[in-house]
Amino acid sequence: MKNSIYMDYAATTFIKKEVLEAMYPFLTEEYANTSSIYSFSSKSKMAVDNSRKNIAEAINADRDEIYFTAGGSESDNWAIIGTALANRKKGNHIITSEIEHHAVLNSCKYLEANGFRVTYLGVDSRGLINLAELNDCISEDTILVSIMYANNEVGTIQPIESIGEICRNKKVIFHSDAVQAVGNIPIDVKNSNIDLLSMASHKFYGPKGVGALYIKKGTKIDSYIHGGAQERKKRAGTTNVAGIVGMGRAIEIAIDNMPSEYERLSQLRDKLITGLLKIKSSKLNGVEGSGRLPGNCNISFENVEGDMLLAILDTYGIYASSGSACSAGSIDPSHVLISMGLSKEMAKGSLRLTIGSKTSEEDILYVIEKVKDAVAR
Repeated sequence: MKNSIYMDYAATTFIKKEVLEAMYPFLTEEYANTSSIYSFSSKSKMAVDNSRKNIAEAINADRDEIYFTAGGSESDNWAIIGTALANRKKGNHIITSEIEHHAVLNSCKYLEANGFRVTYLGVDSRGLINLAELNDCISEDTILVSIMYANNEVGTIQPIESIGEICRNKKVIFHSDAVQAVGNIPIDVKNSNIDLLSMASHKFYGPKGVGALYIKKGTKIDSYIHGGAQERKKRAGTTNVAGIVGMGRAIEIAIDNMPSEYERLSQLRDKLITGLLKIKSSKLNGVEGSGRLPGNCNISFENVEGDMLLAILDTYGIYASSGSACSAGSIDPSHVLISMGLSKEMAKGSLRLTIGSKTSEEDILYVIEKVKDAVAR
């Protein structure tokens, strides 16, 4: 059997060597608490501030608009629940889409159970929202629009700048879950009129358990985790110095490599999609070409059980998924694919292959061959 081929970079990535090296001193010698006032903590404080700067520059924000969290799910929860609670005197209406990550959808369901009204926008067969529908749904009591930057299952990139312009004109706060997008495609929160943006370190070769929330200056939002005065009194908890340092170094590397890596991954992705679509009764899910994330391939096969397909591929040393890693073990078909109009049978026969820095052309050719074999079986 060929060596293992990892095709699930959308679920998580490994920590790059340079990132681990940057983190190591803050796991050993430089272990001081950044809230301490003695000089021993100065290197930790400076390292955290440098990471804040790197992350801010990556999305064209100011460094004091970056707040560290424990990951993408916390950032999404904070953005949605914190904004809703802080602005409930203005209104109680929130707009999101049917294909959001569960961190967004379940936050909205929580708010619905506590007196808020939520509109869930549908999407077309490519996974795109309708801008006219979004515009028409915004009313006087709308306080927040939360639309993901790029979908974690099918890789579709939403028209973020147009969404931001609508929200700006309507004077509504705009949050975007950019967990899959940050580090993979260029992001400019100012040009896109984004008020809140979520990200997670482990999606761009940083450590797990650390993320960030961009909060535009002047955005009204309540604290989500209460306790001490960390993160400028907005998010309590002892600072995860090593994790934050790793995140800052990882985003720095990702931005430096983005032009060349975007081109390389896009070419490999297209080769993978072309090869898999030659299989009888196969269907590409999502937008073609530059409208999807460079490393994302999502294909459905008629009369194929996705779980069985994954099990067979595993015997070939190919590690993939049939949807979001956060829904692993679920027997229900993907809510994303159902919203895009697929039948339950086709949705259950989906295969998500996501590629990254260690993926080679040889890997792509091997995967195409083995997926053909697995589907036939």
